[in-house]
Amino acid sequence: MAAPLIGFGAAAAVSGGEIFVSRPGEFAAFPMPGSEAGSVHLFRHGADGWAEVAVISAPSGVYGDGFGEALAVEGDVLVVGAPKENEGRGAAYVFVREGDMWSSWERLEAPDAMPGDAFGSSVAIGAGAQFGVVGAPGRGASGAVFAYVQSDMGLASVELTGSDAPADARFGAAVSVEGDLALVGAPGPFALSQFAAPSPPQAGTGYVFRRTGTGWDEVARLTPAGGVVAGLSAVLLDGEAYLGSPLGNQAQGAVFRFGADADGAWSQTGTIGAASPAPAAFFGYSLARAADGRLVVGAPGTNAFSGAAHALHAGDDGAWSEEAVLEAETRGLMGFMGSSVAGGDGLAVVGAPGSEFFEGIGFVFERDDGGAWSEAAPIHEAESGLAAVIGEEQQCSDDGMVAGFDCADVDLVSFLPAREVGGARGIMVSDIWGWVDPQTGREYAILGRFDGTSFIDVTDAGNPVYLGNLPLTEGATPNLWRDMKVYADHTFIVADNAGEHGMQVFDLTRLRDVTNPPVDFDEDAHYAEFASAHNIVINEASGFAYVVGGSGGGETCGGALHMVDIRDPGNPTFAGCFADPETGNAGSGGYTHDAQCVMYRGPDEDHAGKEVCFNASATKLGIGDVTDKENPTPISNAAYPNVAYSHQGWLSEDQRYFYLNDELDELSGGTTGTRTLVWDVADLDDPVLVREFVQDNAASDHNLYVRGDLMYQSNYVSGLRIFDISDPENPVPAGFFDTVPGSPDAPGFAGSWSNYPFFPSGNIIVSSMREGLFVLKKRETALVP
Repeated sequence: MAAPLIGFGAAAAVSGGEIFVSRPGEFAAFPMPGSEAGSVHLFRHGADGWAEVAVISAPSGVYGDGFGEALAVEGDVLVVGAPKENEGRGAAYVFVREGDMWSSWERLEAPDAMPGDAFGSSVAIGAGAQFGVVGAPGRGASGAVFAYVQSDMGLASVELTGSDAPADARFGAAVSVEGDLALVGAPGPFALSQFAAPSPPQAGTGYVFRRTGTGWDEVARLTPAGGVVAGLSAVLLDGEAYLGSPLGNQAQGAVFRFGADADGAWSQTGTIGAASPAPAAFFGYSLARAADGRLVVGAPGTNAFSGAAHALHAGDDGAWSEEAVLEAETRGLMGFMGSSVAGGDGLAVVGAPGSEFFEGIGFVFERDDGGAWSEAAPIHEAESGLAAVIGEEQQCSDDGMVAGFDCADVDLVSFLPAREVGGARGIMVSDIWGWVDPQTGREYAILGRFDGTSFIDVTDAGNPVYLGNLPLTEGATPNLWRDMKVYADHTFIVADNAGEHGMQVFDLTRLRDVTNPPVDFDEDAHYAEFASAHNIVINEASGFAYVVGGSGGGETCGGALHMVDIRDPGNPTFAGCFADPETGNAGSGGYTHDAQCVMYRGPDEDHAGKEVCFNASATKLGIGDVTDKENPTPISNAAYPNVAYSHQGWLSEDQRYFYLNDELDELSGGTTGTRTLVWDVADLDDPVLVREFVQDNAASDHNLYVRGDLMYQSNYVSGLRIFDISDPENPVPAGFFDTVPGSPDAPGFAGSWSNYPFFPSGNIIVSSMREGLFVLKKRETALVP
């Protein structure tokens, strides 16, 4: 069966005593562009429980194909959908097994395919693997299904469409087969993602087709009473049809049941819901039949998208009742458990592709002879990922490659994968900063992880040493965002959406004395005037920190600048709030996402010597005077075209220009490529947008910094991009290093989070979310001391 969420557990199937689980390599509910090619993982039960015994990889090897978004197994035949392949035309791959080896047998595609057909979004195989169906819900106005029948002449195919299917019906979003029947779901537009463009929901329908030889006839159009988005999932069981409606009953969800009478006329015969309905549970998002005649129903919205599944059985009277709610601990932000389900004989598999920060988990449940269900074990792929690169510096070749990474004029000094700097499965890295020991001259990377902070000695840059970990504040929760800056040989660390985390203070001079690394550190001081915060900004010239994006409790300053006196690093004290109410999202009162605060020495003499903050405040660039912490005042704010989310920026060294990035304009379609906004801030009271610099690259931009005449941009899946800004209004490409090998440079949140280009050595440290820590070197760069 199919599921549009994409991580391990996006789709699952059970055949005999084997479990098949897909890992398409990306996660669409939280737009993370592909960072590996898709795969299907086969598990068998042994003495030590369920173990992976085979991996079936995407034949194309291309990232972002959606290989594994749908799969079906019948005996020794496996069909895997790749609906995003070839500009969304899609494909389905047929594999056959000989002994223990699976080999690719045939690649199926729609004739005269068009971009967006999404062929392979759903797949199903008939008994004996004599026929099968493949959904292409984006084909034409309403969608289509291709039915295949094995004959002496090979595979014969026919394209099926639904009678009276409205525009955007998504006919083929779900398919199921049994005997000579095929059930096709047409739910209309629906996506379980806050980033998907909203579409008006349709009632949704199901269509039943009957096969005669190689031909197919539509025999029923199933329209549920009061259903919304019915047909997102579909199952045929014992001659009856079941359509999932996750938005039914005000998003509690429902499953609609249909049957045929003696004359072959189909009608709705019932509605199935959870025994204890929950708000926004999306019961019916996925459906599967088990070999013992049971139904498994996914409800990924349960418990704030932790998710669950429900095991159902039919009594002697044919009425369905709930046998068990299948739940497990899903780690990370949202597990989406129940996005996919599969059933076997006394067995259920429930996919949680959002668990462990989108790595995904499959949960296996078993039913004993008494009918009681219990969790057997979580399953996931064997350890994977990039290998470390250490030793001697490796040069970017003339053909633009080094150690498997695309590059230009940037060499690879070393690379440590996230798992070698304290990251467990699903724990990615986030922000990064650097520190130079003033006594020894040694250089250190301070690397944020979702669950703590890593310290790495990068003095011998070809052989970096992971020194140890500072865990997140006790009682706080792991989260996507961890940011830090340095002042007076201390690092100050905040985390967003982390509960009662506050600000950790760590004395970096302790790194001098580490023996037998890695070690666990504790904080030297703690500031608890706020709970969570998105970022921290420090003006080393003044000794003040500016916490931004505060939330969750304490003095949040409305998400704007929470000012902290850190001149005594071990005793930080609250100094006040600053917000410009004309900036930030509606009603936020000046929410600020990031900033740079400086002692102003730029060309505007009216503000010479003042402490000025340049704020990326969601909807605008804001500039404020924070010299007097008891009476900070706005100087100006400026909007710009196609604003999506003003994210972060940095001044040129003469403080004449400010380079701003908008994190969401690429995702929202507000720009054709990665866009950098170049502001002339010679007059702080009237900043002027002088250039929208758009790159020939679609990746989302994240953090950028300026050193000398070079601008260093961390642009997510396109990695580190370096530009010569000696002509400040006309950046020129000066080199790049793609930290996500093989990934398309598409908008979304994966890859390089940030970089630190300020080491005296000229080495650049770069964090890349699923990858880890890179130490890079720009060729022939005259660096400012």
